[in-house]
Amino acid sequence: MNKNIDDKIVELIKKNENISNKEISRITGIPEKEVETRIRGFSDSREKIMIVDDEMSTLLPLKRSLEAQGYIVIEAYDGYQAIEKAKTELPELIVLDLMLPGIDGFEVCAQLKKDEITGKIPVIMLTAKDEVRDKVEGLEMGADDYVTKPFNLNELKARIKNVLKRSKE
Repeated sequence: MNKNIDDKIVELIKKNENISNKEISRITGIPEKEVETRIRGFSDSREKIMIVDDEMSTLLPLKRSLEAQGYIVIEAYDGYQAIEKAKTELPELIVLDLMLPGIDGFEVCAQLKKDEITGKIPVIMLTAKDEVRDKVEGLEMGADDYVTKPFNLNELKARIKNVLKRSKE
């Protein structure tokens, strides 16, 4: 879906190089600010990952490590913010904690997977919930992988790389 929207924007610009972001917004049905962000991002080919976690001790080291590997990393700190940012930022992958303020990660995952815009974005659940029933529930909600805290950073990065690779196939 992300690629389709970008392709549509490029197609509109090719047809009329003077087309305004407002007109592109009207035609595509996405907010004008998002059109502007997408057009600016066309030249940046790095993959974008969103980390959703309310614990800075998890979020910051993971963010720094992923950025050092060349990813664009965006952050969300609660369930509602995660859903909103997923729709506007359209990351290639989401690393999602389960225990979040607002709505929990299970519900966030379910809502993202049901949405036409975000439904294909892979999700890796990263959580302290290590019961088998939690893992099964996460995977049944549509998560592509499930990693428990504390986690090995190298293992998580390998899982991220593999999920991104599978999502492109």
